[in-house]
Amino acid sequence: MSALERLAATIAARRGADPETSWTAKLFAKGPEKCAEKFGEEAVEAIIEAVKGDKARLTAEAADVLYHLLVMLAARG
Repeated sequence: MSALERLAATIAARRGADPETSWTAKLFAKGPEKCAEKFGEEAVEAIIEAVKGDKARLTAEAADVLYHLLVMLAARG
């Protein structure tokens, strides 16, 4: 199983968790529109770091983009 498959499985497992204890569940509870908004925010942050040239920050933002992309996709089934 790839890292993205494991992440997708973790996201799916947390979908029904308590939104007070799980960021993923909190995103799902706010609806697919909020999930899409968060993905967009993270994508912009990754672009900014790419322009700045900070590889460590870009790596961190890229991870956020992948996570929020999978959450957005899951929110829309």
